[in-house]
Amino acid sequence: MIYLCATPIGNLEDITKRVERVLRECDAVYAEDTRHTLALLNHLGIKKPVFSCHEHNERARAAEIVARSKAGENVAVVSDAGMPGISDPGAAVVREAIDAGEPFTVLPGASAALASAVMSGFSCERFAFEGFLPRDNKQRNQRINSLLKEERTAVIYESPLRLFGTLKELAEKLGNRNAAVCRELTKLHEECVRGTLFELAGRFSDGARGECVIVLAGAAPETEAPADIERMIAELKAAELAGERVKEAAKRVAAGIAPSALYNEYLRRKRAEEV
Repeated sequence: MIYLCATPIGNLEDITKRVERVLRECDAVYAEDTRHTLALLNHLGIKKPVFSCHEHNERARAAEIVARSKAGENVAVVSDAGMPGISDPGAAVVREAIDAGEPFTVLPGASAALASAVMSGFSCERFAFEGFLPRDNKQRNQRINSLLKEERTAVIYESPLRLFGTLKELAEKLGNRNAAVCRELTKLHEECVRGTLFELAGRFSDGARGECVIVLAGAAPETEAPADIERMIAELKAAELAGERVKEAAKRVAAGIAPSALYNEYLRRKRAEEV
């Protein structure tokens, strides 16, 4: 039998009794980082053979895991934190087990995505899990642009080294949307900072420590867009009268619309007024 086991995302007390029992009783453990998992097993007083199963060898390990299960062994699969297969190795193991008709089960537990979504204070009746944004520029732009009209709360994973750059990029492309940054979840220095994307970019301009989750408020429903556009155009007019560059003001004011689109609409109306 194959067991995909959720592990703590920080506080080791968050491991479930069921996961602990499976780790004690299984024949082998396959882990994203053997050193990380050995620390967890040592904390629990468990001694088991631990094998690597990471993004570079997951396909080969998946076949190995299924073969061991077919031979009658119980195998536990874990990632460094949270649920295997969610932005971590594990999906290939599931596919291999399904293709081979081998039974497997999932043992739930701590989740950074769920914890941060609730902690943000935004609506969680419906939300979109985005994981890590693509590194490829074209794919990244497509993914971010898809959030322009996304009315659901969106959950995005990011490393502390790239947090500032991503917040700044989101602000420039999505406008001054409300958001929250959750970091060090379940740990001693757990923090959830709420504000607009521009405010959060300023807050984390010097970087951050610990794993980070960006929770993005959903875009306003399209039925509300006309009133919002009028309000934003009025704010741009006031900004221009105050001597601010309209293009920069659009980045600050835009909400539910790309700053470039708001800026172009402002120019179009201004030219129409001048005719």
